[in-house]
Amino acid sequence: MERKTTEPIGMKIRQARLPVGIDQFEKLREGGYYYVDKTELIEQVIEEGCEVTLFTRPRRFGKTVMANMLTAFFSRACQSDDIFHKLQISEMEGYHQHRNQYAVIHISFNDVVGECSSYSQYINRIEKRLIRDLKRAYPEVALEEEEYVVDVLTDIYEENENAKFIFVLDEWDYIFHQDFATEADKKKYLTFLRSLLKDRPYVRLAYMTGILPIAKYSSGSELNMFAEYTMAGEERFSEYFGFTEREVDQLFTRYQQNCKFTQKVTREGLRTWYDGYHTQAGERLYNPRSVVMSLSNNNLGNYWTSSGPYDEIYYYIENNVDEVRDDLARMAAGESVPAKIREYAATSQNLQTKEEIFSAMVVYGFLSYDKGKVSVPNKELMDKFTDMLQKEPSLGYVYRLAKESGRMLKATLENDTDTMCEILEKAHNTEIPLLNYNNETDLTAVINLVYLAARDMYRVEREDKAGIGYVDFIFYPEIDKSSDAIILELKIDHTPEEAIAQIKEKQYALKFQGKLGETSRYTGRILAVGIGYDKKTKKHRCKIEVLSEQKIKCC
Repeated sequence: MERKTTEPIGMKIRQARLPVGIDQFEKLREGGYYYVDKTELIEQVIEEGCEVTLFTRPRRFGKTVMANMLTAFFSRACQSDDIFHKLQISEMEGYHQHRNQYAVIHISFNDVVGECSSYSQYINRIEKRLIRDLKRAYPEVALEEEEYVVDVLTDIYEENENAKFIFVLDEWDYIFHQDFATEADKKKYLTFLRSLLKDRPYVRLAYMTGILPIAKYSSGSELNMFAEYTMAGEERFSEYFGFTEREVDQLFTRYQQNCKFTQKVTREGLRTWYDGYHTQAGERLYNPRSVVMSLSNNNLGNYWTSSGPYDEIYYYIENNVDEVRDDLARMAAGESVPAKIREYAATSQNLQTKEEIFSAMVVYGFLSYDKGKVSVPNKELMDKFTDMLQKEPSLGYVYRLAKESGRMLKATLENDTDTMCEILEKAHNTEIPLLNYNNETDLTAVINLVYLAARDMYRVEREDKAGIGYVDFIFYPEIDKSSDAIILELKIDHTPEEAIAQIKEKQYALKFQGKLGETSRYTGRILAVGIGYDKKTKKHRCKIEVLSEQKIKCC
């Protein structure tokens, strides 16, 4: 049915705050925070009717908020009419029949580690906490002190057949990321989940979230009770995790109405920085945490936290740098690379093949997957890749080209085409596979690498619509709007003069003009850069022209 847009309780959109770092659904709603309404998921879960449902998404895609939302809705320990009032779920037929009517067992597997140094300590702590809570809730049932949680739940059900539970299990795979967990421990843990949930009469419904899929372990009958929904593999439920274009539009409107300072975030900026993920149906999604942080801080920046600038990305490729290096260079240039994704490969602790590496990176959100190809989703992640390319020597020629990028940018800004040609020839003489230049895509990848340092000062756009055509590269000054802007056109078996002529003919420089009646944000020179490569001579030629002054230098 058609759903209406709702506002937070008692709050107009321009009054509501954005929920930075708030995962508790009750606090989010009662505190008057702006909420992107995803409550229709509750109705979908009810209608699905599967005993055990698992949703896997990259981190920071709202999994915990959704888990807390389901608990707040179903649990009879909550009184949640006020917090669901006027939300989409309140229009569901049977809303009052299901709201706060069930016994809910909610386990956040990432909240129970404490001082645990072994799997046995970890799982025992979970069981003891759960048994303690069950004894308090069912004092009339005689329970033995040393019983396992499965036995306790069975005893409660045998005493009272109406004692059926809804399980909400958040971050089911947390144990897989702990150093103390061995492969044997992980198998024990999966056995624990199977024993807890499979074919148990006390299970009314189980909702699970995590990053890792569980399908790898479902080849037999052990864990075949799961209905599993992934971002890249299943279309259903895809709109409930991450922000859609429409939802970001609404958030940006709220930001414009509520921002008390000079607005530094643009709608296009949000798209560049945080968009780029895809559902199986092809719908584009934004990283929700980063969008909220950006709008709250009035700043487009990198909110993808890690223990280092690039160490997480390098972790996935370190076992097979040679096989993925060329594809990394192409993706850093903005290209998509064909790949076969096997999401279960992410569970491996020793990624070896390119298929395994890219599959894991998709699952964890470092790459986006769409129509059989992987790519770097947005600028937020591209910055991470850029750090790695410039700082990791094991990447070989990719690293060496990236290290030259500072010198290449300096030469371009100083009209030093001799140095530009020198860098390109030096690179070509290293017998780099990409420099076979079988097509302009390979040339584009190399040019991107030799200008990698420019991303610290510029927003670099590929195949950007400009004037009456599409230009290969446009460098928009972002740090200092008075810096030189750059329009770069590439040609194979054509001259740099022809490249410059195309820049002029297609009026690419119009990209830097303000809209009608507006003053351009960019006040520096506009440089037209033409780079040509001759397959016969295997030589590069470069030409730079200052469009406003018509100064020409050629090598």
